[in-house]
Amino acid sequence: MEKYYSKTHEWVKIDGDEATVGISDFAAKELGDITYVELPKEDTDIIVGDALGSIESFKGSSDFFSPVSGIVIATNRILDDDPGMINVSAEEKGWICRLDNIDLAEVEDLMEEDEYMEYLETLQD
Repeated sequence: MEKYYSKTHEWVKIDGDEATVGISDFAAKELGDITYVELPKEDTDIIVGDALGSIESFKGSSDFFSPVSGIVIATNRILDDDPGMINVSAEEKGWICRLDNIDLAEVEDLMEEDEYMEYLETLQD
């Protein structure tokens, strides 16, 4: 499975015509201790760039956006009881949702992991 990143710090893992979406480790660290995650509703049609939901932390609230278009087929219900899972494992166990019927052409506008790491270095200047 290939993983790609957006400039707004979401990641997407592609598996056929399905995708798993979450926020990057960088975003989780920037947010601090996460206290609540508003998950998207299942069966919702999502267009690339749409807000999927929001994440609240002691620092404030932030929307997260879909890096690709698709239909929400699952959400990570672990985050209902343990939103801090994103702080612990943002890019594995802290995934946010799964999308089906994704538009693979949109992946071309995203960054591969090495490109994303280079992008992060430009933010720290």
